[in-house]
Amino acid sequence: MHQKPFVVDFNEVGRTDIPLVGGKGANLGEMIGIGFPVPPGFIVTAEAYYLLIEKNNLQPQIKKLIRQFDPQDSTQLNEISKKIKKLILKTDVPAEINQQIIEHYQQLSRGSQPALVAVRSSATAEDLPDASFAGQQETFLNVRGEEDLLQKVKECWASLFEPRAIFYREEKGFDHFKVGIAVPVQRMVQSEVAGIMFTINPVSNDKNQIVIEAIYGLGEKIVQGAYTPDHYLVQKNSWKILQKKIAPQELEMTLKDGENQELKLSESKQNKIKLTDEQIVELAQIGDKIQQHYRFPQDIEWALEDGKLYIVQSRPVTTITLESLEKDQNEVSTEGLKLILQGDPASPGVITGQVKILKSAKEINQLKDGEILVTDMTTPDFVPAMKRAAAIVTNQGGQTSHAAIVSRELGIPCIVGTETATVEFKNGQVITVDGKSGSVYQGGELLKELKEDKKTQETVKIPYQKLKPDFETTRTKIYVNLAEPELAASIAQRNVDGVGLLRAEFIIAGMGVHPRKLIKEKRQDEFVQGLVDGLKIFAKEFNPRPVIYRATDFKTNEYANLEGGQEFETQEPNPMIGFRGASRYIEDAQVFELELKAIKEVREKHGYKNLWMMIPFVRTVKQLEDVKHIVAANGLRRSPSFQLWMMVEIPSNVILLDKFIEAGIDGVSIGSNDLTMLILGVDRDNSRVADVYDERNEAVLWALEKTIKTCKKYGVSCSICGQAPSTYPDLSKKLVKWGATSVSVSPDAIEVTREIVSKIEKDLNK
Repeated sequence: MHQKPFVVDFNEVGRTDIPLVGGKGANLGEMIGIGFPVPPGFIVTAEAYYLLIEKNNLQPQIKKLIRQFDPQDSTQLNEISKKIKKLILKTDVPAEINQQIIEHYQQLSRGSQPALVAVRSSATAEDLPDASFAGQQETFLNVRGEEDLLQKVKECWASLFEPRAIFYREEKGFDHFKVGIAVPVQRMVQSEVAGIMFTINPVSNDKNQIVIEAIYGLGEKIVQGAYTPDHYLVQKNSWKILQKKIAPQELEMTLKDGENQELKLSESKQNKIKLTDEQIVELAQIGDKIQQHYRFPQDIEWALEDGKLYIVQSRPVTTITLESLEKDQNEVSTEGLKLILQGDPASPGVITGQVKILKSAKEINQLKDGEILVTDMTTPDFVPAMKRAAAIVTNQGGQTSHAAIVSRELGIPCIVGTETATVEFKNGQVITVDGKSGSVYQGGELLKELKEDKKTQETVKIPYQKLKPDFETTRTKIYVNLAEPELAASIAQRNVDGVGLLRAEFIIAGMGVHPRKLIKEKRQDEFVQGLVDGLKIFAKEFNPRPVIYRATDFKTNEYANLEGGQEFETQEPNPMIGFRGASRYIEDAQVFELELKAIKEVREKHGYKNLWMMIPFVRTVKQLEDVKHIVAANGLRRSPSFQLWMMVEIPSNVILLDKFIEAGIDGVSIGSNDLTMLILGVDRDNSRVADVYDERNEAVLWALEKTIKTCKKYGVSCSICGQAPSTYPDLSKKLVKWGATSVSVSPDAIEVTREIVSKIEKDLNK
């Protein structure tokens, strides 16, 4: 019988060789054979591991130890693990294995200096459709020299019996001796930047998006969740960068004096974006090609060295099923609950439970079934506790951290990167966790959850067509109307080009106090900070897509409802056409200047240059000029990165649009609701005349056409905000034909509007 090799080069194996080299090794060989940028290396095969076990008669000894313990007892589990690993580490490795490892290492070195290599573990049942051993075995970086390499290979073999690995196999019912372990040895990439990439959005299961997370230095810290990474969201096919979230980083792990050390980054680098736009897109395109090859979404580790991108690992995303692609399960309501903490969404789902704060993995036995695990970050040693948790909330980490990946696999909600969860919460406190939006709420109704045993659906059963991008790209931008900061994170992950109308009224209503009262009591900084906190969330989540903030458009009756409002507001017979919009900014500039201060702070102090501004209810050209003077006097001047728009919602805006544009604006947004009411002289909320209200009325259509064509003539942007484009496809066809540059709709209409606009554009191009 032909003996299987003990060591093979990457280019000698492919994806069918999992029994010999494990999932990790097979994928590295497959990718290097196709031509993906994988650093060279070799694999110590599972055959070598099996020979070690056989020659030293270890199987009976290990079986005896495992048979005598309860895997749910973490103390006992740790003790058994130590004994088994000690058995493996003290045994002699057959000479023929050592010799072959050294020969391949010398070929990889190809010079006087021994090569620096990464030594990883690759279980032979790893990354199969119904199992994922990722992160359970050891990885060693920057290994140099024959002696050190041989020792690290041995430690990888021993890591097949780490406590978390034993626990996982017991839970899954795997035979401990039918799972072998291979050891890929790969030329080390001294990464300036490294990270993880998912070729499907792991939070929303959106197959049209690629998620990239990045940190400075070696990638091990992002896998552990020790560093919170930058987060980039890329749309497939159009390769548009939908989102760029920069995470400050103070330390990086790098090679220094022959050791992996954590070093402090310079202050200028700490808040700098890790990748350029070109690198983000290049990486996303590589990831998409890898998915197309494997015909399944991939979880990819990558590294950047001397400006070149490398792929160091790829495996299937084991949490994707046909059910998860088609369903949005949201069983618990958060309506009426107070938002108390915001983090990054990592695993979808909503659950209410009691908090249990764990300071380290040593305390995992304290967690009871159904409690919400709150900790600084999780490591593989937390897994037994994570299986008992109803949800997980961590201070650190990103969407590709250990907590995030395991939570998605377990199907429980998870929020990461909250920074302060372990300080904000107390043991026993009842909270509701929304893993899709990254929001934590105070209280909620505790439910007795009936857990069903669910078998993981085999990935091969998902039709390839279900995994291919199916969104429509459009020339006309699709924006969204938003007001509530807690919705920003989830909506930003949709196929939307930005926020076309950001209403501040919800943020101000949340403060509950009239701004004039705050000014009178010299508490105006509270108003500014409240606005900054809200606007920053939108700008951060949608960055680099534009967020067009409409300055406050409270009417007198709405302002009067705020605390102290009765003192500063007069009763008006018709607030709709009363003291609002630009008129208020000019007469009461103090309040308007607080808004401008908040916008300036978000743009300059926090660096979100994607925040623009729009002026509502401008009755005359003179009013526009006066408002512009106030804006400029407060340090906000029009530029390519700061656009000033005007709402078109009064007939005078349409009639004199040439003059408004000549006064200096970058775009307009047609407020179709107010414009229709004022053209037709009808209150749409009055049921006795509401039947007259119709955006398709001939007079309204004339106004829409004139506005759009005038904007096109002057080369300024023209948007329309309202439900009309998604409600009336015939109207949408006219808007697109006339030359509208964008439409802005409510979140529920994003997808249907893009489909409508895409079909119209295709028809017009025929």
